Amino acid sequence: MQTNQPNINIQDTVSPPLWRIFASMFYDLWLVLAIWLIGVTIDTLIRHALTGSGYVGNHLLLQMYLVISPGFFYAWFWTHGGQTLGMRSWRIRVITAQGKALNWRQASTRYLGSVLSLATFGLGYFWVLFSKDKMTWHDKLSHTRLVMMQKRK
Repeated sequence: MQTNQPNINIQDTVSPPLWRIFASMFYDLWLVLAIWLIGVTIDTLIRHALTGSGYVGNHLLLQMYLVISPGFFYAWFWTHGGQTLGMRSWRIRVITAQGKALNWRQASTRYLGSVLSLATFGLGYFWVLFSKDKMTWHDKLSHTRLVMMQKRK
């Protein structure tokens, strides 16, 4: 379910510079690390309570959590206001190509595309330096775009 985010007129928007995108990613990285730390701590406590050691057995559930939780983190924020906490700090919002809020499918596609953009040594992000529409690979793939928000008075 999406929040009631007002539509944004694409013609009135400015794309954020790459350094600002990386700055918001750096902020969000700390939040993802905290989410991972909470999951590892819970896993270790449960394992220790059940086996007497936190290092025994198969760690498949923990591994799945570590892979899935960042995607859920980003998708939830993108579908509920279009901004992660890092994006809010740097006044960046993600919207659809029509200026609307993302749905879960677009958010998931955007996240998976961003993983691809990073996996290619960041080439998908650096694409904004060469693209006339200032869009990353995952923007193009998910039909979304990043826009700068104005300062609040």
